[in-house]
Amino acid sequence: MVFKPIYVLILLVTIVIDYIAGIYIEKSEGKKRKWILIISLISNVGFLAFFKYYGFFHENLSNVLSSFGQVNPLKEFDFLLPVGLSFHTFQAMSYTIEVYRGNQKPEKDFWIYSLYVMFYPQLVAGPIERPQNLLSQFHTKFNFNFENLKTGLMQMAWGLFMKVAIADRLAMHVDYCFDNPADHSTSTLLLGAVFFSFLIFCDFAGYSNMAIGAAKTMGFTLMENFNAPYLAKNISDFWSRWHISLSTWFRDYLYIPLGGNRVSELRLYLNYFIVFLVSGLWHGAAWTYIIWGAIHGIYQVISMLKKKYFSRFFPELPFLSQLTTFSIVTIAWVFFRAKGLAKAKIILTKIFSLNFSEPFSSVFNTNELIICFLLILVLFFKDLYFKGFKTKSTLAFSIQIFSLLMFTYFLGIFQNNSFIYFQF
Repeated sequence: MVFKPIYVLILLVTIVIDYIAGIYIEKSEGKKRKWILIISLISNVGFLAFFKYYGFFHENLSNVLSSFGQVNPLKEFDFLLPVGLSFHTFQAMSYTIEVYRGNQKPEKDFWIYSLYVMFYPQLVAGPIERPQNLLSQFHTKFNFNFENLKTGLMQMAWGLFMKVAIADRLAMHVDYCFDNPADHSTSTLLLGAVFFSFLIFCDFAGYSNMAIGAAKTMGFTLMENFNAPYLAKNISDFWSRWHISLSTWFRDYLYIPLGGNRVSELRLYLNYFIVFLVSGLWHGAAWTYIIWGAIHGIYQVISMLKKKYFSRFFPELPFLSQLTTFSIVTIAWVFFRAKGLAKAKIILTKIFSLNFSEPFSSVFNTNELIICFLLILVLFFKDLYFKGFKTKSTLAFSIQIFSLLMFTYFLGIFQNNSFIYFQF
């Protein structure tokens, strides 16, 4: 509403439709239940498709028609993408699907259901919750709990540190590289690609930590969204650790309905490819996102083929496997970040040329680069040896949160940097 007040009607309309749909799905039988579910899903996907993909569709249709000397008859619209549309749309869809499957009773309280869709900590960028986890918590009275407050504040402070001190710092070099890749050397672009891998992790995991922590201060428990993804030993392991709420959403509501692993081998590979292609499209209305998703689909197929037919020839060596996984994920991230296919091609061509004779350049001096690498090491140290903060002792909590906030203050980049996933 801050950007465009009328956009609240998108939420209101979908909330009303899905609330009524949930009640009538339970009351109905046979094909009628299915049609009610379809109407609910179409309403949700319809808003998402119009606001997020209409411009992409219009542009590509215009390009195709112009090659035949024709003019696109469809009207062009220019509007802001509602913040967090993809996230609360998927959360709303999970509700009606779970009611249809019989895994969730329909919510009779309209305001409680509205809160499920609009719960402020995770409204704009997840985690994408399931009704089984969240709705029951809204019917629970949470009394003030000092331990929940300490745990939540520590997680929020760590998320803020990840975003402001690490992500926004790395963003300066990443923007420098990706905005004009033709002007930079192989080493400059390679570091930019590596930095972006950590940037997007700290940006998104930082937000998730703040959302989960904010909910915890009030007593609510949201699902974990990241689990040390860059320590993954293969691409499947990576996706079990990265954006867990979205990965499991696609597993439950797309992969399994497509047949899951109860199909032929060829169809299984196709199912994986479709899931990741749709995941790429979910992230953004651009060919770069679609290609990013397709690359991960190909990665998955290759990984399964390797595991089934070649595992004895390629034993999984922990550090080498982790380094390989990080490297191929970083290559795919280039398409995710690049402003168009042409710039992605320039970046990857220069990186794979391995021409390190050209001079390195950066917005950072040597000391700043050292700080960046040290901050990245802090991430690995925490994931390896320090998964949770100790908050039982109020003194330990006070020292930890004060230290974390001081590091954030002195190392943070306090500019107008938005969260990357807000655009989705």
